[in-house]
Amino acid sequence: MRIERSVEVLKQGQSPSGAFVASPSFPTYGYAWLRDGAFCAHALDVVGEHSAAAAFHGWVARSIEEHRPLIESAVSRIADGDTPAPEEMPPARYTLDGGRERADGDEPWPNFQVDGYGMWLWALEGHLNGTRLDGDLARTIRMVARYLDASWRLKCFSCWEEYDDGEHASTLAAVVAGLESAGRLLADDSVRATAGPVREHLLASFLVDGRFRRGPADDRVDGSLLWLAVPFGVLPPGDPRVEATIEAIHDDLCGPGGGVYRYLGDTYYGGGQWLLLTSSLAWHHAVSGDPAAARELNDWVRSCALPNGDLPEQVTSYAQRAAMVDPWVRRWGPVATPLLWSHAMYLIAEAAAS
Repeated sequence: MRIERSVEVLKQGQSPSGAFVASPSFPTYGYAWLRDGAFCAHALDVVGEHSAAAAFHGWVARSIEEHRPLIESAVSRIADGDTPAPEEMPPARYTLDGGRERADGDEPWPNFQVDGYGMWLWALEGHLNGTRLDGDLARTIRMVARYLDASWRLKCFSCWEEYDDGEHASTLAAVVAGLESAGRLLADDSVRATAGPVREHLLASFLVDGRFRRGPADDRVDGSLLWLAVPFGVLPPGDPRVEATIEAIHDDLCGPGGGVYRYLGDTYYGGGQWLLLTSSLAWHHAVSGDPAAARELNDWVRSCALPNGDLPEQVTSYAQRAAMVDPWVRRWGPVATPLLWSHAMYLIAEAAAS
């Protein structure tokens, strides 16, 4: 029943435009992130809901084309040695009709994040699965690849909407995946080659003690490091550096409840255990040949569902900073439930472990 409910949540959370709202009942998440949506579309492809996935990809392509002048301006300015202000960069999240976030929002968030554009290209390649590109979509893909190639060196916000030092391993991994996907989609080796310097920078600056770290100056592990191998392919799952990273995530971030924390020191809603990261770890184990470990993690995710099958963003029963749960509840309300990204990762992990 959980699988059916997760598919239902994703489809009910999809706007007629094709966009996926991050959470339909959590006003602060009332936007469509390219990052969340890429995983939602991939999950729907995995379970055979290709029409819904296609609607998302069509919405992304249209939204990006509507912002073509902004994107081309950013690429041109970066090439000229300029660094555009964050508000002059392409948005990380859009309104459901494809517009930019309202400037008068009650909770304005930093909106310069590169990762979602790479994640979209990765998900698009899987969706098309060898289908011949039409000229318009190829033109959009090429523009996004140029944007990724131009912008990856700039400091931006992470997948957690946090700046830290502006450099994040998971962001660069998404760029690698996006550029390689774009190169294959366009049958253009020169585009695919632009992923090389990004991978080299990751390997040169984001390793410590034989494993990956959050940032060049932050030795902690982060749950988003799970994506470096599965699905973004910076290195294969069996690479010793990946295996050491997974071991560190198990040691540092797997909580007593059975889920995965984002990172040590997290205080958002107390810094609880995130379902989407637990499913990400399950996905990694399934691909790495340990379906039993994957199933155990998936069991924990299912145990966190509400009676109607809805999955939250995180659970706070073993929060790192319990005193920080209530301040966030008073500010924004209860933990976002359902979170579409949680349902998407659960579906992907379940399919990989089956």
